[in-house]
Amino acid sequence: MILEIVILAAIAAFLGLRLYSVLGRRAEHEEEHAPQRFERPDAMPPRGDDRARRVQPDVTLRQADLPAGTESGVRAIAAADPRFDVLGFLEGAKGAYAMVLEAFWEGDKETLRELCDDDVYESFAGAIDARTEAGETVENRLIRIEDATIKSAEMDGRVARIAVLFVSDIAAITRDRDGKAIAGSLDDAVESRDIWTFMRNVDATDPNWVLDETDQG
Repeated sequence: MILEIVILAAIAAFLGLRLYSVLGRRAEHEEEHAPQRFERPDAMPPRGDDRARRVQPDVTLRQADLPAGTESGVRAIAAADPRFDVLGFLEGAKGAYAMVLEAFWEGDKETLRELCDDDVYESFAGAIDARTEAGETVENRLIRIEDATIKSAEMDGRVARIAVLFVSDIAAITRDRDGKAIAGSLDDAVESRDIWTFMRNVDATDPNWVLDETDQG
């Protein structure tokens, strides 16, 4: 289970940015364009440019090289929200993957609350409490994220859901209350395959996606 492994995000750009800079934030004024979570600024069409909004989804879908069976779902999301950018989403998903697990590693429940829905948050928070009660600490390193691939995408009513398979190399160690290593090693990286599902109501004024489900790949 992914909750048994915690990643120290080693990518300085992710560590230097907070939630609003990696995942997007609500626009300060209604007349301004509100960048979505996972949205690349250079992929957003100018305001009022309807033609750009119409052609942009097809262009980014071709560039994304989507796995078989996922294109129709991604197209449905792009049709429901013309500002959606699949390439930007995947880049942002990598950042979210690192940020969520860094928060879990640090026991940062406040950040987890912002990034996750209620069920996922409760799972993370419960694991943090159990770790604290046992007197255990973790030392973990994200060696690299090898790949991030969309496994499924769908519109459920007006709610968009996208599942992403993350393949990463992780070095992790767990220590007891006396500092003795009881699991793992920092000398050897282990491949981790995790499927995380992100969700967003496309009609919501809040542009943010949240982590809706975690599973092993």
